Amino acid sequence: MADPTATGGTRPFRFGVVAPLTTDPPTWRDTVRRIADSGYSTLLMPDVPRWQPAPAPTLAVAATLADLRVGTWVYASPLRPPWGTAWEAHSLSVVTDGRFEMGIGTGKPGIEDELRELGLPALPPRERLAQVRETVTTLRDLDGPDSHTPVVMAVRGPKARALAADLADTVAFALMPGEDRAEITRVVRDFRAVRDVELAQHVAVVGDTVAPFMASPDTDPVALRAADSLAVLPSDPGAAAEEIQRRREELGFSYFVVGAGSADTLAPVVAELAGR
Repeated sequence: MADPTATGGTRPFRFGVVAPLTTDPPTWRDTVRRIADSGYSTLLMPDVPRWQPAPAPTLAVAATLADLRVGTWVYASPLRPPWGTAWEAHSLSVVTDGRFEMGIGTGKPGIEDELRELGLPALPPRERLAQVRETVTTLRDLDGPDSHTPVVMAVRGPKARALAADLADTVAFALMPGEDRAEITRVVRDFRAVRDVELAQHVAVVGDTVAPFMASPDTDPVALRAADSLAVLPSDPGAAAEEIQRRREELGFSYFVVGAGSADTLAPVVAELAGR
């Protein structure tokens, strides 16, 4: 399995799947095993209260089902105290024998309404970024000198990118619908000039399949393709493999994350490219 914290040179491909437990548990367990058998490296859970079971216990179960890495995609920093998030992440690293990756960000657009519904303060972005920093710093203290929980940061603005340059092992760039590829290319290349880390690609759409929890239900695959968006991949395995290799060559992306509904579609791509 590729080391997500490796540095230097061209990183080998790895692939993750966001697979929340939205069915009966036996069906979900079969899905986890099938994802592992297809060569995906990582089983990921979203952080959306009340829509599916909490990430920590679900990921702990997933880690017992197959030889997979597990992770959050991603913790929303305003939903819990930084120390509690760090403790949970460190605990998951311990119980999974180091197979946990903590994905964290400041929350999806519009999270303020969700926070108010939960009775939590709707903090401004700078304070949410401060929570991310405190969470990662506390996690490093809990890990101590002999372990290291990989941290994946979802970023967008310049302040978030600067924080990721300081703290993250892997960086995912948040995309807006129809965002211009040229602008994202500039942002990614500017970031890579500052620090060489693994770059992750959040792919919410494969063909015409829009992944729940990864994009809004009104996402238009046709419009994304017309805009040459990085949020979409072709459903044809050959075309998808070609595009994935193009993105690594031109931008440095080597870790691709898709929804569970597209895992079987892209399984031939994973079989061909994972670890290369």
